[in-house]
Amino acid sequence: MLQIIFNMKHISRDDISQMEKIERLNLINSCTGYKSASLIGTKSLDGKSNVAIFSSVTHLGSNPAMIGFIMRPTTVPRDTYKNIKETGYFTINHITVDMIADAHHTSANYEPGISEFAKTNLEEEYKINIETPFVKGSPVQMYCKYLNEYYIKENDTIHVIASIENLFFVEDLEHKDGWLQLDRANVVAINGLDGYCLPTLINRYQYARKEIPSTSFIKK
Repeated sequence: MLQIIFNMKHISRDDISQMEKIERLNLINSCTGYKSASLIGTKSLDGKSNVAIFSSVTHLGSNPAMIGFIMRPTTVPRDTYKNIKETGYFTINHITVDMIADAHHTSANYEPGISEFAKTNLEEEYKINIETPFVKGSPVQMYCKYLNEYYIKENDTIHVIASIENLFFVEDLEHKDGWLQLDRANVVAINGLDGYCLPTLINRYQYARKEIPSTSFIKK
């Protein structure tokens, strides 16, 4: 068997602390692996919509259905956080290939109260009896309810916890067992701060049991 030898670079904690800011941001944000690419939609009490890109949305549990995401330090105005705390609700929308440029632009530092929907080609979409905006064209959309938050003192961030109240998705993504195959809709992931990737399904495996070799769902 051909063995591939990689030249490994070693960077210590001291090296990291002495790096120039942008180099450090790029390195540490990318070394942890691929992250989800999500647009979080909110609306203020006075009816102003907001949408912002997040790469920290994670699954927390399926019964009850819960997610979490990290809110950066609130030492500066954060419309997403403000709107969620005021109304208690927000939406999560998966990003597709054709949304990347506009989704990335939502990270621009607009003044508080300015809607990113108005500054991009992203369009608001509303469901019956839901006043919070979804992102039109997103193939997987979640309507979420704020449950709790945990302050992380080590870096002044907030872990927001929420329940999934309603789930919407393109039917063609769903397999018989309920699993959603996201690559069918060209859903992207984020590598670092600004790298967008298109994952492709390689395989699925049966529930792992000890002493039994992993069995693939997909027949070669």
